[in-house]
Amino acid sequence: QAQLVESGGGLVQPGGSLRLSCAAKGFTLEPYAIGWFRQAPGKEREDISCIRATTGTTYYADSVKDRFTISIDDAKKTVYLQMNSLNPEDTAVYYCAADLRAYYNGIPYRDVAEYASWGQGTQVTVSS
Repeated sequence: QAQLVESGGGLVQPGGSLRLSCAAKGFTLEPYAIGWFRQAPGKEREDISCIRATTGTTYYADSVKDRFTISIDDAKKTVYLQMNSLNPEDTAVYYCAADLRAYYNGIPYRDVAEYASWGQGTQVTVSS
């Protein structure tokens, strides 16, 4: 099973930016679909952004579209989530996940249930 380690979370003021990293341990990203998800206190885990490594096809939830950008550095075996214009509603634990089958016709799935391998999460807090 793929091992993933997130980093880059922290405390940021509203309007600020953070870049999250998701490092793949012991495997290359190319065959996978990779997703970023988040879970706020008392809420279900929700999809944020996904990417199919081979095709580069991406998906963004409406709540983060035009603010967040997902990218892959396959040489570094790392997936990034650049988050700009952060607001308090973005406060959550952010998780990355990967799965060899979470895509169809090159398009990554959004559903949390489609992803088998998860990182431990990194906390993002947006507050003044």
